[in-house]
Amino acid sequence: MAAKNNFRFERVAYGYGRDEWIFQDISFMVDAGDSVVLMGANGSGKSTLLKMMCGLNFPSAGRFLAFDQEITEAVLENDRAAKEYHRRVGFVFQNSEAQLFTTSVWDEIAFGPLQMGLKHDEVKERISDVMEMFAISHLAEKSPYRLSGGEKKKVALASVLVLNPEVLILDEPTNGLDPKTQRWLTELLLELNHQGRTIVVATHNLDLAHAIADRALVLSENHKLVFDGPTREALANHKLLIEVNLIDEYFHIHEGERHIHRYSHN
Repeated sequence: MAAKNNFRFERVAYGYGRDEWIFQDISFMVDAGDSVVLMGANGSGKSTLLKMMCGLNFPSAGRFLAFDQEITEAVLENDRAAKEYHRRVGFVFQNSEAQLFTTSVWDEIAFGPLQMGLKHDEVKERISDVMEMFAISHLAEKSPYRLSGGEKKKVALASVLVLNPEVLILDEPTNGLDPKTQRWLTELLLELNHQGRTIVVATHNLDLAHAIADRALVLSENHKLVFDGPTREALANHKLLIEVNLIDEYFHIHEGERHIHRYSHN
């Protein structure tokens, strides 16, 4: 039976020394199948928390558990354990170029499955399926560095989803994307969550937060978790959003104006 909790933070602290804490005493859980948005201003600690979920950073104090196992640097020094963890947890960086490093799109998407030791025929089938899904088959032989920003994002996502992860984590995924690609990405994340994948997204894009997530975690500029609850409540709390520097005092909603939202959550 799959673990109910994908992630559990128990009074986690992270920093570089006694007086250089990025955050302290952070506690929350992410259950399997959740869609969670992590909101906060730049520098609030969002990316650090995401990297901890991805096994790239480790707590300075407290405990971080994933799939009911405590995750430490020692645990992920085991190559087998690390491969299994990174198969289950996919991470898409804020800057897609940070994770693109091969000479062709096909090789980029193939890298992960080949590292996992999958048979060549299965790798080819997975790549064909995911490239068709993202409508990027025509880019197979192109260099990732010669693609547009939207195409790079699709390749970065494809290189993660080809491993069929249980959890998909994205850091500011709409940065630098045109409106059409942003809409495509939003609809993709909704569909993946509907299929049962856990989605965790860090963003200060309030429209994206509304569209994709039922639950919001909000970090203040002094790196504290100040809200954990329904996204609609967080977005309706203008005092909170001003305090954490996600909106300014001039942000307002026109009285009596009817708003129709394209996305809804069940």
